[in-house]
Parts: sequence; C-alpha cells; structure tokens
Amino acid sequence: MNKLQLIAEINRLKVEKNAIIMAHFYQNNDIQDIADFIGDSLALAQQAAKTDADILVICGVHFMGETAKILSPNKKVLIPDKEAGCSLADSCPADAFKAFIKEHPGHKVISYVNTSAEVKALTDVVVTSTNAVSIVQSFSKDQKIIFGPDRNLGNYINSLTGRNMVLWDGACHVHEQFSLEKLIELKKEYPLAKIIAHPECKQTILMLADFIGSTASLLKYVQRSDNEEFIIATESGILHQMKKSCPEKIFIPVPPNDSTCGCNECSFMRLNTLEKLYHCLKNETPVIEIEEGIRLKAEKPILKMLKLSKKLGL
Repeated sequence: MNKLQLIAEINRLKVEKNAIIMAHFYQNNDIQDIADFIGDSLALAQQAAKTDADILVICGVHFMGETAKILSPNKKVLIPDKEAGCSLADSCPADAFKAFIKEHPGHKVISYVNTSAEVKALTDVVVTSTNAVSIVQSFSKDQKIIFGPDRNLGNYINSLTGRNMVLWDGACHVHEQFSLEKLIELKKEYPLAKIIAHPECKQTILMLADFIGSTASLLKYVQRSDNEEFIIATESGILHQMKKSCPEKIFIPVPPNDSTCGCNECSFMRLNTLEKLYHCLKNETPVIEIEEGIRLKAEKPILKMLKLSKKLGL
C-alpha cells in the first residue's frame, strides 16, 4: 500500500475497533499527523485514561506503553514496534536499582517517568521533567533522596534546589550526544536565537540555554515568545509541531557529536512507521502486558505524583 492507502486503512481500523492513536513528540512526522493526541510520555498516559476507547495505540517507546497500561488496566494497549525501547529506561535494570536502593537505607526513591514498570514499582514517587523540581522541593530538606535514572536531570535538579540527591548513573543517548562545539557555532551564526534545551542534556549544554524545560514546555515557549529564531537541544521530532504552530519562526536543531547532519533523532522512537501502525491495528499486536502485582505497585508512585502536582498547583 502507498502512504495515502495506509492512512485511509489506519483511519478505517481506528473507527472499526474503537481505537485511539497516541503519539509522542519524538515520532516521525507521518505518525504525528495521524495521531489523535500528541504529547509527552505521561500526558499520553493521562489522556489515554480519559478516553472511552477500547484500544490504545501508543506510538512511542515501550515504557510509555507500560505507563498507559498502568493507568488504563482495562484497555488493550498496543505499540507498533515491540523493539522500540529507551536507552534511559534500559540504563536502569530493576534488579540493579533494587540493590542500589538497599545500599542507601533511609532514602526516599524518586524516579523519572522514563523507567520500566518494575522500577516504578520500587519507587516512592514518580516525576516528569516538568514537575521534578517542585516535587523534590516538597520533601523536607533533611530527607535523603535517591533519584534515577537520569544523572543529567538529577544534577540539574540538585543545582536548582541545593539538594544532594544520590543519583543513578543513567542517561538518554540522544540528549547525551549534543555537540557543545556545534552549539557554540550555531549561536555565532544565529546570534539573536534563543537556545532552548531539555533538562536531560549535559550541564555544559544547559549552561548556555536561555530556557530549560520538558518537550511540551519547549513547544509552549516558542509559541509564546516574541523571538523569531530558536536553537533547539532536544530530539528533532518536536520541530514538526513547532513549525506547524509557528511557521513564521526559524528553528535550528543542535547536531550530535558524531554526525554531519543537522538533527539528533532517537533511533528507538523512529522504529514506529505508518506501515507498522497499520499492522499493529489490524492484528492487535504487539500487546503491552504487565503482571498485576507489579502494575499495582507501579501505579502508586504515579498517583502520588498526580496528587502532589495538584496540591502544588502544577
């Protein structure tokens, strides 16, 4: 089938099966354009839980499908490619993280949402890049904290809060690879451009940023800003939504260290394609499944985060 036929079939199957397509900002343009909802990882799960759809197709990576299943246990959750993992989530195996926690008694465990269900089940409260700083600050200053798995986000939170959280040594391969040298060159080429970055980036990148925030926050920033040029240090998929909502503005992606191209893409996110999405809906596979005991344990820190976020007015 050609692209138009695939789109038509996907839309037909969606109606026939009462399915909804959820896409992360880092998906390719075709996936974003056919999605019913586009957002950050937790926003996808929250939105999915609000729908009356029988089937949720999560176009993202595996932990995002798990998070949707945790919050929507009675819905069938699908992901177009079961090999769509996450370097950050994979950098924190549950058994190793459990041992790490045991090595630090008396610590509360705060985990980034970019983790497996098994790691969430070991966690006291889950956070996102949007609410992490506020939730960490909600704990008493003398409370010892373990933060995982992203050391860059953890270091960023420590720098803003004055905390000394014990950090798991994990990172996102995309945000680790941004070239400081190329960023400096871009700033010289576009001196009026605002540098905006995701907090998963290294500190050397964040130190040059005019604004630091989650993917959704970066999108809102460029939409609200009077500036016309932006240098973007996050996965380049977000540029599609930026260009759609602000066609008059200029967006320049920061390249990775080991590439001559002008973009930095997540190879796992890009495993999802229109063709795989079609087969996923048609055959209702691959299915995301979580053992119920793990799901219930993983649900608690997510619900705690949502409760804290509401209390803190986030």
